[in-house]
Amino acid sequence: MKKIEAILRPQKLHDTIKALHEIGVTAFTVNQVVGRGMQKDRSGIYRGRNFTMSLHPKVKMEIVISDFMVERTVQTIIGAAQTGEAGDGKIFITSVEQAYNIRTGLVDETIDELRPIKEER
Repeated sequence: MKKIEAILRPQKLHDTIKALHEIGVTAFTVNQVVGRGMQKDRSGIYRGRNFTMSLHPKVKMEIVISDFMVERTVQTIIGAAQTGEAGDGKIFITSVEQAYNIRTGLVDETIDELRPIKEER
């Protein structure tokens, strides 16, 4: 199993979820986060005061998935979330050694219950 963490633009979340559903990935967690990367600071005036915004709003998707679905899932996220501009985000992949089902207390060996999807011809 692998854990995919994707940091995305908030406005691309809906498109990304829709694309993931199309390939059968329906289990994930989403959090609102702020972060700093290559994206430029934003400045402006709010209620008569100058401000600089150096942390940008993002969303973080976390997906634990079978090894055979990792590359397809990553490419789907990139296709749905990419704008070509600085600030599109990052994807990180780490190994998951074990998962437990809280309801049963047992090791969960069928984390996503996905089966390899036959390649389309």
